[in-house]
Amino acid sequence: MLHALLASVLPALLATGDTSFRIASVPSPTITNTPVVDIRSRLVADSIVVEKARRTLTLYQAGFPVRVYKVALGKQPLGDKVQRGDGRTPEGVYHIDFKNSQSKYHMALHVSYPDASHLQRANQLGVSPGGDIMVHGLPPAFADYGASHSEFDWTEGCIAVTDKEIEEIWHAVPSGAAIQIKP
Repeated sequence: MLHALLASVLPALLATGDTSFRIASVPSPTITNTPVVDIRSRLVADSIVVEKARRTLTLYQAGFPVRVYKVALGKQPLGDKVQRGDGRTPEGVYHIDFKNSQSKYHMALHVSYPDASHLQRANQLGVSPGGDIMVHGLPPAFADYGASHSEFDWTEGCIAVTDKEIEEIWHAVPSGAAIQIKP
């Protein structure tokens, strides 16, 4: 089509000796925070980034953020997890290694913690590195708290969102997706 347009316009321009022409400028809309969805209008994501200092979990698709959630962390949110029971949320790059639809916290995505460096550090200290780190919903006792659960850190080292949010994350993120947990 462009070729046909140029073929019809170019001879007229050359005949007048004027070789300059204008390209119409059409403003495009500015879209902010539009989630990526598949053909069925379902949120899709290929990775997760948790920023502990900001208390956020962000879903990404192809390097672009598609959704942000407020989270609650371990009771001792500062610093990297060292051992079982320290109440800290680990830091590093992991992956979602399985999903648990029967979790006591509504639904859960299991994080592949501990990695080799955490295992080595725990072995050097003679302690257990812990495990069972999950991104999960709320326990039944906290269900009425809803989004206000994120106003305080209450987990044993996991990353908690509301039940509705974990359902959305559960369907958006495939097993094997990367998860980076930043300080």
